[in-house]
Amino acid sequence: MAEASGPLAGLRVLELGHFVAAPFCTRLLGDLGADVIKVEPPGAGDPVRQWGARVKGQSAWWSVHGRNKRCITLDLKTPRAREIVLGLVAQCDVLVENFRPGQLDRLGLSEAALRAARPDLVIGRISGYGQDGPQRDRAAFGVIGEAVGGLRHLTNHAPGTTDLPPVRVGVSIGDSVAGIYAAFGIMAALWRRDAARDGDGRGRSLDVALTESIFSLLEGALPEYGALGTVRQPTGGAIATAAPTNAYRARDGAWVLIAANSDPLFRKLAALMGRPELLEDARFTGNQARVAHSAALDAEIGAWTARYDASELERLLEAADVPATRAYTVADCAADPQFRHRGMVREVEDAQLGPMLHPGIVPMVTEEPGAIRWAGPPVGAHTEEVFAGLLGLSAAEIAALRREGVC
Repeated sequence: MAEASGPLAGLRVLELGHFVAAPFCTRLLGDLGADVIKVEPPGAGDPVRQWGARVKGQSAWWSVHGRNKRCITLDLKTPRAREIVLGLVAQCDVLVENFRPGQLDRLGLSEAALRAARPDLVIGRISGYGQDGPQRDRAAFGVIGEAVGGLRHLTNHAPGTTDLPPVRVGVSIGDSVAGIYAAFGIMAALWRRDAARDGDGRGRSLDVALTESIFSLLEGALPEYGALGTVRQPTGGAIATAAPTNAYRARDGAWVLIAANSDPLFRKLAALMGRPELLEDARFTGNQARVAHSAALDAEIGAWTARYDASELERLLEAADVPATRAYTVADCAADPQFRHRGMVREVEDAQLGPMLHPGIVPMVTEEPGAIRWAGPPVGAHTEEVFAGLLGLSAAEIAALRREGVC
């Protein structure tokens, strides 16, 4: 093991997670130095190991998704595995799980059992609909959270402009947002437990729902509906509350986003376009008027952007100090000098796959920035290390567990 660094060095986290939400949460904690012990079923391990493009027969995504974690195997349905989990819980500060509500109880790992092993344990639970309520037992993945939370309705062009269905964001945004909330809640619970001035030493449980995580992002949609009865509708590439902000086609076919959505910025854009008369047009005087006539304004801007290639547009808009950029592909991200300068694109040596590109660590804690200590390891790579180091099991005892199908 590489020595842990970062502000969470010394914190130990047990992950009983699978798929995306809980593992994303623990990846964030591990990036900042936490010792994350990930429990997977023997054999294939976490399903994400089978997802996405393959490199040398293995998931490229797993290289990132499993990084900085010590991976062990346990068949949680066996009684001996329950004992081992509780033994590990006694050595951990935090447990993170994303099973359906009640499933751990049925495995003998109820909250009472976990707290008997470690009274001050912080327990982070992530589920589709939450741990209680009439829908708690419904099946859910991140896409369901995005739909129930109101996001999927908004990811489309304006009503009447297309018959295509609302589109997916392109990544597992519902799972990842829930994972971020879980990581945030865990740190809040640890602070309340351990704060030097008023920490009470008590463990706490967090209940994070995919649906609620997305719903919490909807800005003014709910108060607008409550006060005015209006239902926010999709707006394509535009922003419903500010204009001009949209993606505009360049001469070479690339999309360039321009966010000139304040009066000073709109003045700069009009001057750059050589169209000062737009400032005198009543349709475009003030933000509310521009929003009401955004289609006409976007047509004017689109006619201008179509005269230039994207690289020239970026140069002109940057010189005018108007926020703008082409829509990056991942290739653009990988080559971006700002990302490279700040370590957000890193080459990491994966013991199984060779050199791999990884995203860097967010947030950047300047004094203790954390580290990518290793890439996602093979299934069960650390079983012996963890069982011997934390539970004091001998090689013979671990071998017996393997023969019995426990790990």
